[in-house]
Amino acid sequence: MVNIVSTSRYPVGKKRIRVIVQNELERAKISPDVTLNIVFIGRRKMKDISQQYKNENEALPVLSFSYTQESSIQSVIPVGEGETLIGEVLICYPQAILLAAQRNRAVDKVIDELVLHGVKNIVTK
Repeated sequence: MVNIVSTSRYPVGKKRIRVIVQNELERAKISPDVTLNIVFIGRRKMKDISQQYKNENEALPVLSFSYTQESSIQSVIPVGEGETLIGEVLICYPQAILLAAQRNRAVDKVIDELVLHGVKNIVTK
Protein backbone atom coordinates (compact mmCIF):
# COMPACT_ATOMS: atom_id res chain seq x y z
CA MET A 1 0.00 0.00 0.00
CA VAL A 2 1.21 3.47 -0.82
CA ASN A 3 0.08 6.27 1.49
CA ILE A 4 0.42 9.79 0.14
CA VAL A 5 0.11 12.68 2.58
CA SER A 6 -0.23 16.23 1.36
CA THR A 7 -2.09 19.31 2.47
CA SER A 8 -4.29 21.34 0.14
CA ARG A 9 -1.42 23.86 -0.09
CA TYR A 10 0.62 21.28 -1.98
CA PRO A 11 -1.38 20.09 -4.99
CA VAL A 12 0.06 16.77 -6.13
CA GLY A 13 -1.24 14.08 -8.45
CA LYS A 14 -1.74 11.31 -5.92
CA LYS A 15 -2.95 8.74 -8.46
CA ARG A 16 0.05 9.37 -10.72
CA ILE A 17 2.49 9.15 -7.81
CA ARG A 18 0.86 5.98 -6.49
CA VAL A 19 1.29 4.30 -9.90
CA ILE A 20 4.95 5.38 -10.10
CA VAL A 21 5.68 4.02 -6.63
CA GLN A 22 3.81 0.76 -7.17
CA ASN A 23 5.65 0.17 -10.46
CA GLU A 24 9.00 0.73 -8.76
CA LEU A 25 8.08 -1.63 -5.91
CA GLU A 26 7.05 -4.29 -8.43
CA ARG A 27 10.28 -3.79 -10.38
CA ALA A 28 12.26 -4.26 -7.16
CA LYS A 29 10.21 -7.40 -6.37
CA ILE A 30 8.86 -5.91 -3.14
CA SER A 31 5.71 -7.55 -1.78
CA PRO A 32 2.52 -5.57 -2.48
CA ASP A 33 1.54 -6.17 1.15
CA VAL A 34 4.06 -3.65 2.51
CA THR A 35 3.32 -0.01 3.24
CA LEU A 36 5.34 2.95 1.99
CA ASN A 37 4.55 6.55 2.93
CA ILE A 38 5.13 9.51 0.61
CA VAL A 39 4.83 12.75 2.60
CA PHE A 40 4.88 16.29 1.22
CA ILE A 41 6.13 18.85 3.72
CA GLY A 42 7.17 22.50 3.85
CA ARG A 43 10.57 24.11 3.99
CA ARG A 44 10.73 24.61 7.78
CA LYS A 45 9.77 21.02 8.56
CA MET A 46 12.27 19.66 6.04
CA LYS A 47 15.01 21.89 7.45
CA ASP A 48 14.27 20.62 10.98
CA ILE A 49 14.34 16.99 9.86
CA SER A 50 17.51 17.35 7.79
CA GLN A 51 19.21 19.12 10.71
CA GLN A 52 18.17 16.38 13.12
CA TYR A 53 18.99 13.33 10.98
CA LYS A 54 21.64 14.54 8.50
CA ASN A 55 23.24 17.44 10.40
CA GLU A 56 22.58 19.69 7.42
CA ASN A 57 21.10 23.10 8.08
CA GLU A 58 19.09 23.36 4.86
CA ALA A 59 15.80 22.21 3.40
CA LEU A 60 16.68 19.28 1.17
CA PRO A 61 14.34 18.47 -1.72
CA VAL A 62 13.94 14.81 -0.74
CA LEU A 63 14.81 12.55 2.18
CA SER A 64 14.07 8.87 2.49
CA PHE A 65 14.00 6.72 5.60
CA SER A 66 14.15 2.96 5.33
CA TYR A 67 12.45 1.10 8.17
CA THR A 68 13.63 -2.37 7.27
CA GLN A 69 16.07 -2.13 10.16
CA GLU A 70 15.76 -0.39 13.50
CA SER A 71 15.07 3.29 13.03
CA SER A 72 14.98 6.21 15.43
CA ILE A 73 12.47 8.33 13.49
CA GLN A 74 8.77 8.01 14.20
CA SER A 75 6.43 7.37 11.29
CA VAL A 76 4.39 10.38 10.19
CA ILE A 77 1.36 8.13 9.63
CA PRO A 78 0.29 5.48 12.14
CA VAL A 79 0.45 2.01 10.62
CA GLY A 80 -2.39 -0.41 11.21
CA GLU A 81 -2.10 -3.78 12.88
CA GLY A 82 -0.40 -6.33 10.67
CA GLU A 83 1.01 -3.78 8.22
CA THR A 84 4.71 -3.65 7.49
CA LEU A 85 6.05 -0.15 6.98
CA ILE A 86 9.19 -0.33 4.85
CA GLY A 87 9.90 3.39 4.77
CA GLU A 88 8.93 6.98 4.17
CA VAL A 89 9.89 9.44 1.47
CA LEU A 90 9.70 13.10 2.50
CA ILE A 91 9.40 15.63 -0.32
CA CYS A 92 9.84 19.35 0.32
CA TYR A 93 7.20 20.81 -1.99
CA PRO A 94 8.64 24.36 -2.06
CA GLN A 95 12.07 22.95 -2.96
CA ALA A 96 10.49 20.89 -5.76
CA ILE A 97 8.99 24.08 -7.20
CA LEU A 98 12.39 25.81 -7.06
CA LEU A 99 14.08 22.85 -8.75
CA ALA A 100 11.46 22.84 -11.49
CA ALA A 101 12.04 26.54 -12.14
CA GLN A 102 15.84 26.13 -12.15
CA ARG A 103 15.67 23.19 -14.55
CA ASN A 104 12.92 24.74 -16.68
CA ARG A 105 10.78 21.61 -16.20
CA ALA A 106 7.22 20.90 -15.16
CA VAL A 107 6.68 20.67 -11.40
CA ASP A 108 4.94 17.29 -11.77
CA LYS A 109 7.96 15.84 -13.57
CA VAL A 110 10.36 17.07 -10.88
CA ILE A 111 8.11 15.68 -8.13
CA ASP A 112 7.98 12.32 -9.95
CA GLU A 113 11.78 12.25 -10.14
CA LEU A 114 12.15 13.11 -6.44
CA VAL A 115 9.62 10.47 -5.42
CA LEU A 116 11.30 7.85 -7.59
CA HIS A 117 14.72 8.79 -6.21
CA GLY A 118 13.48 8.40 -2.63
CA VAL A 119 11.76 5.08 -3.33
CA LYS A 120 14.87 3.68 -5.03
CA ASN A 121 16.92 4.61 -1.96
CA ILE A 122 14.54 2.62 0.20
CA VAL A 123 14.24 -0.50 -1.96
CA THR A 124 17.97 -0.79 -2.64
CA LYS A 125 19.01 -0.72 1.02
